[in-house]
Amino acid sequence: MFKKSTVLVLVLIVLLVIFRVFIVDSCSSKDVEYTEIESNNNAYVGDQSCKKCHTTEFNQWQQSHHYMSMLPPNDSTVKGDFNNVTFTADGVSSRFFKKGAKFFINTEGDDGKNHDFEVKYIFGFTPLQQYLIQFPGGRLQVPRLSWDVNKKKWFNQYAGQKIASHDWLHWTGNAQNWNTMCATCHSTNLKKNYDVATDTYKSSYSLINVSCESCHGAGMQHVDFINGDDYKSGEKVAGNFLKQTKKSTQTEQLNTCAPCHARVSELSGSHIASKEIMDNYIPQIPNTEFFHADGQVDDEDYIYTSFLQSKMFAKGLVCSTCHNPHSTKLKRIGNKTCTLCHIPTKYDVPSHTFHPKGSPSSECKNCHMPGKLYMGNDLRHDHSFRVPRPDLSVKYGTPNACSNCHKDKSEKTLADAIIKWYGPKRKYHFADDLVPGSRLDANSEKHLTNLIDNKFVPKIIKATATFYLGSIPTQTSLNTIMARLASKEAQIRYRALRSLASFPAESWRDAVGALLSDKVRAVRIAAADLYLGIPVEQIPSEYAKAFSSAKIELEKSLLYQTDFSVGNVMLADYYMKSQDYANAEKFYLRGLKKDANMNYALLNLSVVYNLQGKNKQALQALQSAMKNDPKNDRVYYNMALLHNETNNIPEAEKSFAKAMELKSMNPKVYYNYGLLLNQNKKTKQAETVLLKGITLIPSDPELYYALTFVYIQSNNRVKAQQAASKLKQLDPNNPNYQQIFSNLGI
Repeated sequence: MFKKSTVLVLVLIVLLVIFRVFIVDSCSSKDVEYTEIESNNNAYVGDQSCKKCHTTEFNQWQQSHHYMSMLPPNDSTVKGDFNNVTFTADGVSSRFFKKGAKFFINTEGDDGKNHDFEVKYIFGFTPLQQYLIQFPGGRLQVPRLSWDVNKKKWFNQYAGQKIASHDWLHWTGNAQNWNTMCATCHSTNLKKNYDVATDTYKSSYSLINVSCESCHGAGMQHVDFINGDDYKSGEKVAGNFLKQTKKSTQTEQLNTCAPCHARVSELSGSHIASKEIMDNYIPQIPNTEFFHADGQVDDEDYIYTSFLQSKMFAKGLVCSTCHNPHSTKLKRIGNKTCTLCHIPTKYDVPSHTFHPKGSPSSECKNCHMPGKLYMGNDLRHDHSFRVPRPDLSVKYGTPNACSNCHKDKSEKTLADAIIKWYGPKRKYHFADDLVPGSRLDANSEKHLTNLIDNKFVPKIIKATATFYLGSIPTQTSLNTIMARLASKEAQIRYRALRSLASFPAESWRDAVGALLSDKVRAVRIAAADLYLGIPVEQIPSEYAKAFSSAKIELEKSLLYQTDFSVGNVMLADYYMKSQDYANAEKFYLRGLKKDANMNYALLNLSVVYNLQGKNKQALQALQSAMKNDPKNDRVYYNMALLHNETNNIPEAEKSFAKAMELKSMNPKVYYNYGLLLNQNKKTKQAETVLLKGITLIPSDPELYYALTFVYIQSNNRVKAQQAASKLKQLDPNNPNYQQIFSNLGI
């Protein structure tokens, strides 16, 4: 028989990672003043109120990317060629033209036909400029056709992608929605104002672009104080009622910049006045979903997470050390940016760079901040400030700066050059543990523990190690994760809570209860999410009130994100855990309406149907998922569980076999398939399946448990003892295994 945890109704909910969901609000063509959340007496007053006293900063800002982040279209702000020109890319022809003072794009709409769309706003400045189109319901959409400011030509940001008009990724779809994806970082005091009942927006902003008050906070109190008698008579107030000043700490400045210069998810439209970023946002950690295995940027990851890995961050540097915050430009030219701190006669010389002085190869950024193109033509530099390590590329296949230029040379050749210059020994880099730790194999746990125990490893890497440990279901991993609940770092506490979802509730229930009242909102929300999986009668009475409060925060946070396809699925997951299956079904279907290709939504929808006894619909959901992705082993695994539950054993075996054929890395596939075969008297086949799983996932103790059970059933005591011995090595203290150890004399 299957263990109870393997029945379809208890299939683990697919974990979702929100990618840069800056969930914000649709815009009005008029500037609307809004009262700041943190202070009802401090309204936004606009950039003109700053100009008189801060002329230099104001003039610098007017030349900046922040100023050009979003503006009405006119002959001055529009950079693209709208002189009745046609551009064809990936099967779609588009025409750019003007009618009087208005700008239009004739291109493919969501019905697959071309229409004229009026440009409502320009978006950005250089190296590319985008254009916003307004749709009914307050929705603004961003066409993927952009203007290359330097090459002065139209281009498709995602060349080679032929996207169907009904697809989520089409420019008219949810993925290119301004209100959700872009708005909060391109305007000041953006309010999303999304109505979940009507699926519409009434978004607003106080100022159309990224203005002074985006960084310094609402300015009325500051202006009133400066113009008042108290200030003129010499009274001093620290900061003069501004958020960001010259005396701000590293944390304060980074938290000002990070929400827009990090890959983050936003917790709520109601911000908490806090010096802890995770009261309002969840910054991405450098895991392999978006980053390279060694922590280098891969996807569109922005700056913050990289910078937290750097020695610069550890030494107390801030964004304004190098960048003028008003012009957004570097304060110094070329290598002079770096030689402010690094002795030029030691570092800005051929004896260090091994390239001719003045050549591009001798620029510090090209070796220590390798760049990558995003959005088609936007070169962005990795801010982890690494020493080039081609030797790590040889070992792990990770990128290195040397290869960016020396494409004709092997990594081994490049690594040998470093040895020639600096000798054979390299300093420890956390990549030597992070990369093997990210593989989640039999050797990963010790590497992840090394990262956590090493006091010189950046805290963001420790958080990542804690995250990875959640996929290694051993008692040692559990103990290490549990110890992280007491960390001073909110990101580490948060990742520890997320990782505990892989372990039984009785192992963490009491320890997590205290974090329901954590001082940081993201941590409270994660703790509440964990507690959802505990039956109500098992929740300790001393935590009931805190759970109720944290659960409200969790639900509000999830509701805030329901304008986005993934947000609906997250809310549906919440309802499923809360056993509110009707609402779970509703929001899975809402998410799928926005993105029909979300297989994780279809998988979870099938679970909800099953929980309601709607097994026909559950099978249909899985069949839809299979059409979307016929090589998704998870689909066949869930299908096997459903067939088994409905007693269609032949089809269950076929589905398990297909998941196995696809080389699934889910140990449950081999565990359940092996036990099903054993139940059906196919002992030899069961052994083969379990041994195959062990070969692929050698660190999973449950596979050895199942193998031991099969050998016991077939009266093969010797092999049972061998399997149980390995089980004891992997998970010696698990109470579920003690009777087996005792019976076999292990």
